[in-house]
Amino acid sequence: MKLIMAIIQPHKLDTVREAVTAIGVEGLTVSEVRGYGRQRGQTEVYRGTEYQINYVPKIKLEIAVEDGAVEKIIETIRDSAQTGKIGDGKIFVLDLGSAVRIRTGETNEAAL
Repeated sequence: MKLIMAIIQPHKLDTVREAVTAIGVEGLTVSEVRGYGRQRGQTEVYRGTEYQINYVPKIKLEIAVEDGAVEKIIETIRDSAQTGKIGDGKIFVLDLGSAVRIRTGETNEAAL
């Protein structure tokens, strides 16, 4: 089992959700996060005054999947979240040791 963690731009959330749902992803977790990558924040102008935004708003998606589905999901997230500009985000894949469905007690792949 793997945990796919994707950091994407907020305006791409609906596009990515629809794309991963279309390929069979049954559940995902969404969090609003803030951070920065290579761009180190961004400069904005408000009423003629320039100011620095150190932490850019992003969306974090977490999807727990079986090993065989990882590549297809990564490809789908990448294709649907990509704008070609700085700040598109990152995708991380982590090993998932175990999973337990609280309601039934099912474990591992059965719990996904």
